[in-house]
Amino acid sequence: MRPAIHIVSAAFALAMLALTPPATAAEKIDPVADAKAFQKFFTDKFPKLKPEDFVTGPYSMNEDLHRQWVEKEQFPPYEFSLEMGKEMFSTPFKNGKSYADCFPNKGIGIRQNYPYFDDKEGKVITLELALNRCRETNGEPPLSYVKDEMAALTAYMAYTSRGKPFDIKIPNDPRALEAYQQGKEYFYTRRGQFNFSCATCHVQSPGERIRAEVLAPGLGILNAMPIYRSEWSGMGTTSRRFTTCNSQIRGVPLNPQDDEYRNLEYYLSYVSNGLPISGPGARP
Repeated sequence: MRPAIHIVSAAFALAMLALTPPATAAEKIDPVADAKAFQKFFTDKFPKLKPEDFVTGPYSMNEDLHRQWVEKEQFPPYEFSLEMGKEMFSTPFKNGKSYADCFPNKGIGIRQNYPYFDDKEGKVITLELALNRCRETNGEPPLSYVKDEMAALTAYMAYTSRGKPFDIKIPNDPRALEAYQQGKEYFYTRRGQFNFSCATCHVQSPGERIRAEVLAPGLGILNAMPIYRSEWSGMGTTSRRFTTCNSQIRGVPLNPQDDEYRNLEYYLSYVSNGLPISGPGARP
């Protein structure tokens, strides 16, 4: 089957060199250098764009798409989810406590700090995971990671952080560096019947079309999460996006919030450090 996206192998090989390939056991893991190279690749590839423009995803790719985004933001399709999330967030649990009791600053304006590495558990904690742990700690059943309720909660929390730059920390802990590195390797590893990696679409071909979809750049791709997608006719979480991508390349999706997906989110968030939170967002 001929891929719907264009492959320019020589240019892509040079791009991959600039982005620093996944480290071998003998090489140093250097997130700071990775992030610098990752952002430079995209700003060099799209010199007319400012770094913060990339958080609008495919709508940053050309003037027509940008015009669509401006018009859509006047009557955002995610507004219903935002209102639902605000109500959910402010409604106490049966024990009288609320989400505000589980987070720093009562959960307001903290989206830019997730995911983070928990040194006690030795693993990456995403905002979605933290919300369900909050619920379970307070005697409430966990929410589906891919359904409307989780999307609504994360939409509201993202909205309270709009404009704040991603500020993801990687502590000087071998376990944190390894989690980051595993996320990076997952991003560049090919899988599925189409033999695509995440980078095939989101580094190699942003702005191009695969079927009817305009591919988003990898830089800033999580800053707008959760997103309303016309394809879904509804909202979607980061977990939903990851599992959907695996399905689209005819691979086997992992379970939402498996270590691999959390590490992937850690990597993608870190290399977008400094770019503003724009969620909730909308996509074609």
